[in-house]
Amino acid sequence: MLDLDEALGRLLRSVQPFAADTNELISTFEARARVLASDLRSLIDVPPADNTAMDGYALRCADVPAPGVRLPVSQRIAAGAVPAPLQTGTAARIFTGAHVPAGADAVVMQEQCAALDGSMVRIDTVPQTGQWIRRRGEDVNAGAVVLPRGARLTPQALGLAASVGAATLTVAKRPRVALFSTGDELVMPGEPLTPGAIYNSNRYTLRALIESLGCECTDFGIVPDRLDATRDALRRAALEHDVIVTSGGVSVGDEDHIRPAVEAEGRIDLWQLAIKPGKPLAFGEVRRGASAGAPGAYFIGLPGNPVSSFVTFLLVVRPVLLHLQGVVDVAARSLPMRADFDIPRADRRREFLRVRLNAAGGLDLFANQSSGVLTSAVWGDGLVDNPIGGTIRAGDTVRYLSFAELLS
Repeated sequence: MLDLDEALGRLLRSVQPFAADTNELISTFEARARVLASDLRSLIDVPPADNTAMDGYALRCADVPAPGVRLPVSQRIAAGAVPAPLQTGTAARIFTGAHVPAGADAVVMQEQCAALDGSMVRIDTVPQTGQWIRRRGEDVNAGAVVLPRGARLTPQALGLAASVGAATLTVAKRPRVALFSTGDELVMPGEPLTPGAIYNSNRYTLRALIESLGCECTDFGIVPDRLDATRDALRRAALEHDVIVTSGGVSVGDEDHIRPAVEAEGRIDLWQLAIKPGKPLAFGEVRRGASAGAPGAYFIGLPGNPVSSFVTFLLVVRPVLLHLQGVVDVAARSLPMRADFDIPRADRRREFLRVRLNAAGGLDLFANQSSGVLTSAVWGDGLVDNPIGGTIRAGDTVRYLSFAELLS
């Protein structure tokens, strides 16, 4: 069994990010969850001019040496208006976001002023130079890289791109991912649950995970537990897809046909990880077309148990799909957290324990850590990465991987 870090390193070295000539220029509106293929530089300063952060009055500090000074109101400036230079000894009524007129060096909020007869204002505080003024370029300077190549485009990143005027963005192409499950015991929700059958939960979990990473997913459904059917599904999936993801059939039983099928249609490079849950995991390549030398589709075979499938996707498939799109740092960040539970028995595999943050700032452990208990992944909000041979006592500091991080 391979160490997870060693295995992931081998996978990422084997998987080549998409070439630049496959990049796409798309509307910024459509770019959520896509990966930026080139640095985005701002052509403007943000904000483009000094503006006010408050409703109030723009003035010269020198004109208000003490509280109670009365000034005539020389102009009214709404957001979007172009103001005239401020006349000495006057104030300008100004509204949030409006350009500060030339000559003004402070804004006094309206709560610290009193409008007198519509043409005069009393300033009830002594202003400080620069107060409530957002300076030109204080957020972004023209020419600055606001989003680097390889950044995943979150909603806030799209807002930032729009703020510098980017109507379109150059992004990596979407990975085309083929998905299928193996197992004669599997039926779909809505179908009768006959004796010996189970509902196919992995199909729903994995499809949602794949699509959340900005990928196109083709669902090939449930493939019968036969070698010929598995080989046929692999051949069809490889024709028009970059990656093939399967669940089930990667153990060594008589009805587990994934390994011999992939070896017949391509090759297996990796088999079994020293992790729990998720030991049975396969990585390789399936030939695309009849030519043995043709570039193939990457293959990742996940275990069939629902928690094993979920966890190994997060730890292995997610980094691969992000790496394909040019994301540079694909490692999930861990946080040191306090364990409020005990794990007295060491395991020979690296364990990923389903846990949840509690009100005291520590981590609680889900009582049943079986790889078939999918409720643990819904109850929990993350995983504890417990090293090989590690035991845990309440109060120990552990490595916590949040689902918020792993699912982003």
